Amino acid sequence: MSATSELNTVRHDWQLSEVEALLALPFNDLLFNAQTVHRANFDPNEIQVSSLLSIKTGSCSEDCGYCPQSARYDSDLKPEALMPIDAVLKAAQDAKDQGASRFCMGAAWRSPKDRDIERVVEMVQGVKALGMETCVTLGMLTDKQTQALKDGGLDYYNHNLDTSEDYYSEIITTRTYQDRLDTLERVRDAGINVCCGGIVGMGESETDRAKLLLQLATMPSHPESVPINMLVQVEGTPLHGADAMDPIVFVRTIAVARILMPKSRVRLSAGRKEMSDEMQALCFFAGANSIFYGDKLLTTDNPMTNHDQKLFQRLGVYMGGSSYA
Repeated sequence: MSATSELNTVRHDWQLSEVEALLALPFNDLLFNAQTVHRANFDPNEIQVSSLLSIKTGSCSEDCGYCPQSARYDSDLKPEALMPIDAVLKAAQDAKDQGASRFCMGAAWRSPKDRDIERVVEMVQGVKALGMETCVTLGMLTDKQTQALKDGGLDYYNHNLDTSEDYYSEIITTRTYQDRLDTLERVRDAGINVCCGGIVGMGESETDRAKLLLQLATMPSHPESVPINMLVQVEGTPLHGADAMDPIVFVRTIAVARILMPKSRVRLSAGRKEMSDEMQALCFFAGANSIFYGDKLLTTDNPMTNHDQKLFQRLGVYMGGSSYA
């Protein structure tokens, strides 16, 4: 299957058989198609950089099998209350000084309380005053909370699907797949940009990966940002000890995401600490054009900023400020 005819066409009618066929292409053909689509829609040498801060850590009531922030697991993570606004703004300024154009704030809540939203809105407004784009991930939202975030100027809301609907209950039992879709619909209806992707390497099948990508690509509007995470195994969580992800399979996943959602930012997210420079370079060639920057990604390690800068120099790519083509 050639991607050439799809270069400037955004489709929402992909079929599972098409996604599976893309994933099964010879590696060189798949990357050629992905790079061709990428070049038709983006500067191939520009990477959008975001920074992610955990503004409220741990003690989450959910049972996500990959997450050390769940109160159900003994991961040695120290819970922390919602950060003061001045500390958040200092972190945002530091991120901007290091080249990040978007500041993302994550809180380990199943569903925030209205008073929590009020404090987060203050953070959003403070970060925007620094000249940065804003993104938050706070769990499931009500209509009222979503509108408050929109009125407060929020640019992006992150709410990952994690995996396919079929495999979802193997990873999470405290919420349903439909719960995720409902919050995403609220966010989209409120006019907030959507950041939504998933995690691979959790023991899912290739069909599960195809179904996750299909769900994202058949939404009425594609997510503006699509984070593809590689499982970071944390001792004390149920997924610690899972089989390592095949790097080639991960690159294939990036490439197919690029083809299916040609105008979305595809972001290398969790797991970059475990990726070689060569693997990341292949991901960029396959169409990834966004990363999380900084030495910490919520609670897990991320490559050091100076390492990313050196890699960018070696590859001849540069950090851009535009978030969405």
